Amino acid sequence: MVLVAADVIGAPCWLSLVARDREAAERFYGAVLGWTFRQGGMFGRAFSLAEDEGVPVAGIGAVAGEFAVPVVWTPYFAVDEADAAVARVRERGGTVGVGPVTYPAGGRAALVTDQEGAVFGIWDGDVLSEWTIGAERSPAWIELHARNAFDSAIFYGEVLGWGEGDGDSSCATSYEEDQVVLRRQGRPVARMNSGPVEQAAPKPQLRPRWLVHFRVEDLDEAVSRALEHGGSTLPDADWADSPTRQVTVRDPDGALFTLDQATDAD
Repeated sequence: MVLVAADVIGAPCWLSLVARDREAAERFYGAVLGWTFRQGGMFGRAFSLAEDEGVPVAGIGAVAGEFAVPVVWTPYFAVDEADAAVARVRERGGTVGVGPVTYPAGGRAALVTDQEGAVFGIWDGDVLSEWTIGAERSPAWIELHARNAFDSAIFYGEVLGWGEGDGDSSCATSYEEDQVVLRRQGRPVARMNSGPVEQAAPKPQLRPRWLVHFRVEDLDEAVSRALEHGGSTLPDADWADSPTRQVTVRDPDGALFTLDQATDAD
């Protein structure tokens, strides 16, 4: 099922892993997170669709070599017009790495960075209506690690149109417990944190970035499976004030993500 992107403008609309070897990535994430995969999705047949008990979670595409970009997990945000959004990125101090690219299945996407260097994607097209992120039982959520979360919120608000419109069509930000929280229809869908990051840091986990979290029922078991299948853990990647048990992992191809222990409140 698809949903017209105009209904979710400004909100996260997808997660994508830019990989080198799609089949190897599927084996790793299937083992660690129990995902199943089918070919296709909103980026076309070049990507596989990862599902958690039949619910779409993310896309995996072996396009890192094709586009000469790092292997990385990337959140995508819905925009009303890709070229205009890319122009706003440049006008506000961000950079454009790839695109906008038109996909055969419909829609246009671009990979860009914000003013501090964190990578994110923009998507102009229909989105999957079954996909959710953030609170409740969603399998994934995202947070931005930035030097200054308020400056970042201004950048993203201007690029993605946060606060424009009204009612269900608008994304709103608020300051909650030292974080900037993005909400859609009253539900948290992304968080921004200020902290000790530097764009030129030698370790990627210490640079400004969007961090993708996946909830698991048994954190210790999931970490053990990640290590058994060629992953590694990064003990210096998490900020000390995290409200949940979590471990940041590097997959065998180099992509970083974080495993979170699911709680009764999720």
